[in-house]
Amino acid sequence: MTEGGRGTLALLRAGLRRDRLLLPVWIGLQVLMVAVSSFTMVDLYPDVASRTAAAHVINSSPALVALYGPILNEESLGELSMSKMTVVYAMVVMGLALVIVRRHTRTEEETGRADLVGATLVGRQAPLRAAVLEAVLASVAVGLLAAAANAGAGLDPVGSLAFGLGWTGIGLVGTGVAAVACQTSASTRACGGIALSVFAALFLLRAAGDVGPDLLGWLSPLGWGTRLDAWGQPRWWLLGAYLAVSVALLLLAAAWQARRDLGSGLLPERLGREHGRLGSIADLVWRLNRSVTAWWLLAATVWGALFGSVTPHLGALFESPAGRAALEAMGGEGKVQEVMLAALLAIMAALLSAYGVQVVVGAAHEENSDRTGAVLAARGARGELFTGVVVTACAGVVALVLGFALGMSVGYGTQVGGVVATGTELVPAALAHVPAIWVVVACAVLLWAVRPTFAWAGWFLLAVFITIGDLAPLLRLPGWMADLSPFQHVPTVPVEPVRWSAEAGLLGVAALLVAAAWLRYRSRDIA
Repeated sequence: MTEGGRGTLALLRAGLRRDRLLLPVWIGLQVLMVAVSSFTMVDLYPDVASRTAAAHVINSSPALVALYGPILNEESLGELSMSKMTVVYAMVVMGLALVIVRRHTRTEEETGRADLVGATLVGRQAPLRAAVLEAVLASVAVGLLAAAANAGAGLDPVGSLAFGLGWTGIGLVGTGVAAVACQTSASTRACGGIALSVFAALFLLRAAGDVGPDLLGWLSPLGWGTRLDAWGQPRWWLLGAYLAVSVALLLLAAAWQARRDLGSGLLPERLGREHGRLGSIADLVWRLNRSVTAWWLLAATVWGALFGSVTPHLGALFESPAGRAALEAMGGEGKVQEVMLAALLAIMAALLSAYGVQVVVGAAHEENSDRTGAVLAARGARGELFTGVVVTACAGVVALVLGFALGMSVGYGTQVGGVVATGTELVPAALAHVPAIWVVVACAVLLWAVRPTFAWAGWFLLAVFITIGDLAPLLRLPGWMADLSPFQHVPTVPVEPVRWSAEAGLLGVAALLVAAAWLRYRSRDIA
């Protein structure tokens, strides 16, 4: 171990201990989704003819190809089962790497803990190396466990291994991108935004290559996932390409780290106006979140348009006997598109809930960094801060839901004719999910109010709420357990009418949680 890397293993052990809940939950949910998808597809498409028909539907739709990537081997059950996992869920693996690296490097520097650690017998490069090693171990674990889940479901073992190693490879690339991003700015938010922007650019480059010039797809590591051909003739050399790119990025991150001071970034900090003034604490909360809100709104609108445009083509996926039986259970062909729209709106509610949790966790981070105390000492009462966080999170969620609904109205309406008529149906249907999202936000607010270090558990609760409803029937859990998720109480609009009693109940629960949070927040010490 070099002088600069002294203490790496000790920091790695400390990081694994800190993430002893984060890693099992994140990795477990990823592997669980793989297992559910593979076991479900085995029953849904039992013969080659049904698999070929379903794969042909996906490949014939540019929107579906842009979203999930093409299916190279239309007879492969494994490739059809993992069509969503190959690209969309691979980005979640990259997200795990980002969370690990940023948490143990840039966040430690921003809070000042890195100064204390650096004052001991720990080398300058040790925190970055320890974070990278943890992210690598997590990527290897999620890849091997995903391969085991696929093989356990009866899919081809060689293809399962190739698919899992592809996930590991994209996790390594995500680790490299996160390491470089964490050297660019002194702000944790800015570093996260830079990394997420790179991930989005890689996804768009892959999508453009899958529906247009193939060369563009080869320029994106996300595009290598589909071109790996894991379930056909695997291109094993592409796994080396993942490793080469990640090593290059990590070397760049190490070189940039050596050029900057601890606690700073390569990009200069943007200072405020010399004679600027703080209008109110609520204004400050909004300014801290406006860039994030803008990016979320753009992404929600684009994804809504994309999901809406693929909905008319999804009914053709139910051509197998099992698929037709599932279609009849959903209401028959006349309602299949409405069922798909309802399912996509439910997915929207789960995803956009993350924005509200992010706003609350950001407020907790400001408090843990001792900036909240300074603001309250200089200006205003804590009630204004509490209200600003709650209003920003809840109002932001409404804006994102409207953006998604309008985007879906355009995407779906242009396919079936009548954007305005579609919008009048989809916008109210999307807004019906807002009370459930507010319950999730209120849970995160309550955790923050109890203690700022508890706020991160909002992510855990969100993951539980998302999965418990789907897994309860599969695991034969009691009905009351599934009812713990607020998303379970939202009707499947537009298939079903809105149940105003359920909406009022969710609003009441959210209000009670926020009220309990305020009673705790007003009486506890800041930080």
